[in-house]
Amino acid sequence: MYVPSHFDEPDLKTLHDFIEHHSFGLLVSQVDGLPLATHLPFLLERDSGENGTLVGHTARANSQCAVAKDQSVLAVFSGPHTYISPTWYEADNVVPTWNYVAVHAIGKLEIVEDQSNVSKIVQTMTDFYENSLPKPWAFNETTAFAERLLTQIVGFRIVIEKLEGKWKLSQNHPVERQEKVVAALRKQVDENSQAISAMMRDRLIQSGTTSVTR
Repeated sequence: MYVPSHFDEPDLKTLHDFIEHHSFGLLVSQVDGLPLATHLPFLLERDSGENGTLVGHTARANSQCAVAKDQSVLAVFSGPHTYISPTWYEADNVVPTWNYVAVHAIGKLEIVEDQSNVSKIVQTMTDFYENSLPKPWAFNETTAFAERLLTQIVGFRIVIEKLEGKWKLSQNHPVERQEKVVAALRKQVDENSQAISAMMRDRLIQSGTTSVTR
């Protein structure tokens, strides 16, 4: 991922928090010289490996994992994003752009075939995504239905070798222009604009160079 220095986010906790909050990602690999992508939910094991480990599963009928076994693969996690109008800067010689936040994780794909370990992945993922619900659903691996389903999926693990974060939030502009973008975004009604506005606002406040408040 192309990450100019002013957009780089190197903090591991920030990147891990982002992955967990935007955990429905994109698994990208190569098949016969062409890119192949699968949209998947991921789990993050923060303390497994230097940069953490991604865990998930796919349908056995999806050949991506079998073909990509032991290959370096890319997992892409996308966050809020929104259009930025040059009129908001109230300045000359400016152009339209897009503000967004994204994380890329690269590592070798390890296949998990053993049914008991696949079951643990499904159980852990279920617990993670059901946890916030008022009546969480529980996965029961002992039923015939569950046993049949487990034969139809394969698990995977990706020990993250490289983790990149891009927080493109107008940091390449003077603080005054950033404040104007924040003000313009706060007037928008869509969720993405509000989220980007909040992220920009927090960064400005942390920098101590602005009069913007929460």
